[in-house]
Amino acid sequence: MKVNRIPTHPGDVLKEELEVRGISQKQFSLNTGIPYSTLNEILNGKRPVTSGIALIVEAALGLNPEMLVAMQNRYNMSVARQEPATLSNLEKVRRLCASWLL
Repeated sequence: MKVNRIPTHPGDVLKEELEVRGISQKQFSLNTGIPYSTLNEILNGKRPVTSGIALIVEAALGLNPEMLVAMQNRYNMSVARQEPATLSNLEKVRRLCASWLL
C-alpha cells in the first residue's frame, strides 16, 4: 500500500533541534543573524531553507547543510506535484509531447 504524504519540511528538523538543545528562536536568531521573522517562518514550514541558511545552521549546530537542502527539494517537489494547476499542465504536456518518448 502506497502512502501519499508530504515529506518533512527541514524547518521541522531545525525546530526539534533547537528544542532539544534548549535554544530559543530569539537567541538563535540573534546569534546567527537570521531575522527572527524569517526563522519563525522556516520553523513553521512557511519559508524554504535556502543554501545560505543551511550553511548558517551547519556553522551554528553542526547539521549537514546538504541534507537540509535535499529535504527542502523533496518537500518542494512533493508540494508541486499535488498542486491542481501543475497536475493539469503536466497532463497537457504529456499529451502534446507523448510522441517524443518513443
